[in-house]
Amino acid sequence: MAFFKKKAHIDEPMDLESVMKKFDQESNVRIWEGKARIAVNLVLASFSLFCIYVTLFTSWLEEHRLTSFMAWIVFIGFLVFPARKVGHKVNHMPWYDILAMVIGTSAFLYFNIFAMDIIQQGTRFDWYQIIIGIVGILALAEVCRRSVGVPILIVAAFFIVYALLWGLANPSLWGKLNYTVRYLFYSKEGIFSTPVNVCSKFIVVFIIFGAFLERTGIADFFINISNAFVGGFSGGPAKVAVVASAMEGMVSGSSVANTVGSGSVTIPLMKKTGYKPEFAAAAEAAASTGGQIMPPIMGAAAFLMADYVQLPYGQIALKAILPAVLYFAGIFVAVHLEAKKMGLRGLTKEELPQIKPLLKKVYLLFPLVLLIYLVGTSTKSIQYAAALAILAAIFVSMFSKETRVTPKRLLEALAAGGQGTITVAAACGVAGIIAGTITMTGLANMLINGIVALAGNHVIIALFLTMLCCIVLGMGVPTTANYCIMAATCAPILIRMGVPAVAAHFFVFYFGIVADLTPPVALAAYAGAAIAQSNPMKTALTATKLAIGAFIVPYVFALNPAMLFVDTNAFEVITICITSFIGICAISAALEGYLLKHMSWPERIMSAAGGLLLIYPGLVTDSIGLALVAVVVAMQVIGKKKAAV
Repeated sequence: MAFFKKKAHIDEPMDLESVMKKFDQESNVRIWEGKARIAVNLVLASFSLFCIYVTLFTSWLEEHRLTSFMAWIVFIGFLVFPARKVGHKVNHMPWYDILAMVIGTSAFLYFNIFAMDIIQQGTRFDWYQIIIGIVGILALAEVCRRSVGVPILIVAAFFIVYALLWGLANPSLWGKLNYTVRYLFYSKEGIFSTPVNVCSKFIVVFIIFGAFLERTGIADFFINISNAFVGGFSGGPAKVAVVASAMEGMVSGSSVANTVGSGSVTIPLMKKTGYKPEFAAAAEAAASTGGQIMPPIMGAAAFLMADYVQLPYGQIALKAILPAVLYFAGIFVAVHLEAKKMGLRGLTKEELPQIKPLLKKVYLLFPLVLLIYLVGTSTKSIQYAAALAILAAIFVSMFSKETRVTPKRLLEALAAGGQGTITVAAACGVAGIIAGTITMTGLANMLINGIVALAGNHVIIALFLTMLCCIVLGMGVPTTANYCIMAATCAPILIRMGVPAVAAHFFVFYFGIVADLTPPVALAAYAGAAIAQSNPMKTALTATKLAIGAFIVPYVFALNPAMLFVDTNAFEVITICITSFIGICAISAALEGYLLKHMSWPERIMSAAGGLLLIYPGLVTDSIGLALVAVVVAMQVIGKKKAAV
């Protein structure tokens, strides 16, 4: 990777925009300035207002609502994203992009205008309707290529080619093409299936909400409040990265964006404190990636999961809490032990922000608290709760001149929300094509039957094979799209093997996320490495070690869903919380090779085994695990006393 070949001076300022453009496809946008920028922002803001209006105040037929939504996505997708990453001219859009934008948008508008006629005509489609469907699919694919990347399109192309050549029974190629286009474009099984439906109803409003929170300065508040409370402890900046990323994850679901956003502050501080560059970058990347498993937003996939498993969104967010806390606890303990092992200090009193001035800004959390309350109590619908939270964000911004939402900031927030929706919607649309093709050809049943036969009665084998599928697919496919595909293919396999539906869906969701940390395509880790000027592969491997909880916890709740509060009681939940926390601490100590002092290999093995047993819910496993950890602690205490004599 040429980006890392030239070692910059440690104090050389990092061009964060270039880092984002290299590792985050969403950041490769056209350059609009002056009046042109205002005009584009007005278009994007109009889209945001349209989505809020449609989802809250209309009861449109799905064919009208979804086709108009995707027409907007294609239109603003070409408006925002150029065909290439380089060679952008200010305030310039080539004629071929304008032509593609108009033709692509028109394909979806055709379906929108003639929706009732298309529904009533059954399977009798004219040739020009098939051509229009092909144009719509290609336009969406091009927007996806520009905003998301090529890998997901390679997956989609593979399945479409399979359908046209082998997967469908119709003898003629035109017959197969006709059926494929009808299924993927003119039905609710392809582009306009669950992912796009959920995106248009719920996800878009939450993306807009996140954009407004950014304008209130809540990200800076998270970093400052984390600094104030944990920055002074050993290795304080690393702990700040973990705590701040956990809080930021509640409002943002992008691994790379979180890594670059908070990492621009925390990584230089970690290096200054004494952490190795690889460890500093890895800690930030691991913590930022965890934002996608942190309720309430969870990288948008929580809304899809609620629809797939037919559970209220509030319950999905509640079930996600304990695994997410364990994930961040594991990273927090690891950075603490690393600091102790290296004898690192925290920030000085002069470097720490004052708590009292920060507490005066605690009102910035009100929109988030309101959202969690409304969703958790089912007082309002999800989208209505998000809309009220947006109004609350505007209200709290008025208490400070720095964060006040002026008309200009209002326009920018709405525009940012609209722009942020493009990538998610495009990925959801292509994910719908992939899932639809798999269903259309019967490949899903073949895959399910094949893996079930291969695994036999051994659930652990099915879990392992599913994990590999999720990680490999996640290396090139965004989390939301990855989850959609895995929910249609691998989750049913686990359910067939006896894993509860909600645990199966959480399993594929988790392993889709860790692809952002797992080599060779670890985008969040590479982004952190770019800021730290560290070796990218070492950073990715270290981040994988720090995020070990994300590799262990899914197996635990798949084999025993009590961790997800399934078929359990209050006493068991409390027990699980305590034992799981001790367990994740023991595993982190084993990986770091340090607890009270450096650990011997027998101590590390015993600590890891005890930790695994403690995380797995059960009286017998908890008792054995606790005994092993207790022995390790006793050995550490005795060893430390002997060393002190």
